Amino acid sequence: ALDEEALVSILTQPTNAVLKQYKRFFEMDGVDLEFEPSVLAEIAHEALQRKTGARALRGIIEKMMMDVMFEVPSDTTVKKVIIPHGAVSGKSVPLLLTEEELQRQAS
Repeated sequence: ALDEEALVSILTQPTNAVLKQYKRFFEMDGVDLEFEPSVLAEIAHEALQRKTGARALRGIIEKMMMDVMFEVPSDTTVKKVIIPHGAVSGKSVPLLLTEEELQRQAS
């Protein structure tokens, strides 16, 4: 059976890894997509709870990303999306940052 670490590798390592696919999708709209490291463990943990192994990963991510997938393409001011800890359980929501907010963070 796969453990949490193996599931995180499946999410991030292969050329066609699910998270890389999402990053590319957002890049097409000029948006940087970032997953906080703890979110990867959350996704893997949820997949283990479902006892379906790697098959559960895509579904968990799709559910977590649903609203953002619709919001971001229609809002050209968004330049970065951060998926925070707690996003899998719905305890926190993705952060949508504009160019102005990114510049403020940098200074």
